[in-house]
Amino acid sequence: MSPMTLSDLMGGLIVSCQAPDESPLRRVEMMVAMAQAAFHGGARGIRAQGVADIRAIAAAVDLPIIGLKKAPPLTPDRVFITPRIADAVELVEAGAKIVALDATPRPRDGNDDVRAIVRAVHEMGAFVMADVDSVASAIFAQDSGADIIGTTLVGYTDDTIKDARDAIDISVLSQIVGAVSAPVLAEGRIWTPDDALAAFDVGAAGVVVGTAITNPLSLTRRFSAAIAAVR
Repeated sequence: MSPMTLSDLMGGLIVSCQAPDESPLRRVEMMVAMAQAAFHGGARGIRAQGVADIRAIAAAVDLPIIGLKKAPPLTPDRVFITPRIADAVELVEAGAKIVALDATPRPRDGNDDVRAIVRAVHEMGAFVMADVDSVASAIFAQDSGADIIGTTLVGYTDDTIKDARDAIDISVLSQIVGAVSAPVLAEGRIWTPDDALAAFDVGAAGVVVGTAITNPLSLTRRFSAAIAAVR
């Protein structure tokens, strides 16, 4: 694809094409098919996890990819989204135009410093999306050189899980937008187009939607639980 600019993603929808290990969809070809469907549906970009998925999606879909690598265990007390420079390098080499990483100012358990990862990504000519959980994290991420701020971790870290909601936290999103000059992508618990529009209304530069579009396992469980609760 032609060289991208951040403006290519702004004002639109990015679809997260990921599947948990327990899902029957956890195959590279399924992630490619999801990305192709997202492309034909009007998505501006794709968020994907892992070198194999990113390489295959980049070959099949002419959209910028936000790439990440998860390092298990995936628990709220750990930094597990692209924690090392080596991870970031692999993602860019696989075709990611933007590298997503955990940019919260938490202990990194021997992993690389946020600023060092950002610098390495920039040296390769790619951009950085900082996944954050709070206003303080967003400011830290911007000061560390991140190009985009994402609300990906709001309600998913030890510090924020107690306040987690079933829908996007518009209040926290609005505060983050007001605290940084970098573009902010709303991500996490966006279930409907109305949720997405609410994010734009408070200044989000774009929205990232995953589960509500690409995770039928989670959606089926959600419907089943709601029905079981009243039957």
